[in-house]
Amino acid sequence: MPVPVGAGAPAMVVHGLFPVPVARVPGVLPPGLVAALVAHFSAQAVQPNSSSPNLSHTAMLRPQDSPLYVEVAGLLTRHLAPFGALMFGETLGWSLKEMWVNVLDAGGRQAMHNHANSFISGVLYLTPTHPDSCTVFMKSPGGTDFIFRNEHAATHTGAYHSDKWVSPLPQPGDLLLFPSYLMHAVPPNAGERRITLAFNAIPTHLDSWGYRVSFAG
Repeated sequence: MPVPVGAGAPAMVVHGLFPVPVARVPGVLPPGLVAALVAHFSAQAVQPNSSSPNLSHTAMLRPQDSPLYVEVAGLLTRHLAPFGALMFGETLGWSLKEMWVNVLDAGGRQAMHNHANSFISGVLYLTPTHPDSCTVFMKSPGGTDFIFRNEHAATHTGAYHSDKWVSPLPQPGDLLLFPSYLMHAVPPNAGERRITLAFNAIPTHLDSWGYRVSFAG
């Protein structure tokens, strides 16, 4: 990315090193399946969230429990291999490790967290999302930033020094994929009930010059 320096001076070329992939796939689920999932899960998210009384979750879902889950799993899995190739440099086999549904009512929020024991995580949006309640990604606490900061009314927030990134406003049926280690949260919901299906995925194996670790799922 060329950056102008001044009259007569050569342009500075900036390289963004080690980017973290976050993918948005629009319209992964057809409207009929989205509506069926909303109707199915609206009354099943009965597990309370420990940090927000207006957020609840379902139990972990297994594809064999419902034909709806089997259809969703098939539509999700086809997007895992190309995204995983960005992370590991190889097209591997992938499987869904777990799925669950989040129901976020007005005023509820999802605290900052990441997902353990998985490599790809994702969110399927099943209902409209208020613009103020999009999924937010943030740098991990205690990262590699300088101790001193330069933050005041005249500074311009950019990709190289911002702490947060707000994902684009999703539509029902859209999919968001990200590495499981990436910290993320949902601000207080300023709109109607927000229902999402979240999941974690694992590859068949990882191979580091002959040291091969396989994952069962």
